[in-house]
Amino acid sequence: MDWSIVHSLNGFLFHHDAIEDPLLWWAQNAELLFLVFVLGLTAFARHQRFAPVRRAAVAAGLSAGLGLLVGKVITEFYDRARPFVAHPGAVHLFASHGRDASFPSDHATASMAIAVALLLRRRFRLGAPALVLAVILDFARVAAGFHYPTDVLGGAAIGALAALALWASQPRRLINAVSNFAGEWWDRALDAALKRLLRVGVAEHR
Repeated sequence: MDWSIVHSLNGFLFHHDAIEDPLLWWAQNAELLFLVFVLGLTAFARHQRFAPVRRAAVAAGLSAGLGLLVGKVITEFYDRARPFVAHPGAVHLFASHGRDASFPSDHATASMAIAVALLLRRRFRLGAPALVLAVILDFARVAAGFHYPTDVLGGAAIGALAALALWASQPRRLINAVSNFAGEWWDRALDAALKRLLRVGVAEHR
């Protein structure tokens, strides 16, 4: 069943270039874009008005880190070959890819951890779009032949559980406290830097 789904989706992608190009691009770049998104929210959701957004971003990053750590432990004990490795010649490999363990999918783990963490804290404004993008990523990784469906389902489950673990009352309070403390320090430092740049700019135009 696992292999038949990969084979069907991979063949469909091979015969539909209009879908292949954007889907493959997302499969290869989504992890970096999720990271940039979380870091951007953490850095630029400034001052008290946006403190909940910053706390959600910090929780999302920590959830992804926890999920990836659990996934790394699993790969130490279970080295499952990727579809294009296990079935050479039967998978259209649209781009080069490492031959490391297939289960669980790091992309699915991190993206779902981020999506669920945001969904728990910011729901539809941030969480729902992130969840849709995570599901598309999971589909793309399977269709590209990088993973089996159970790889992404397992990764998604690990990511979601990591986010839920950090949603528990004690971890949540700690995350909020750390986010508030670091956020206040960052806001002061950034405000001071912006004021200095503004003074330099005014002085240069006199």
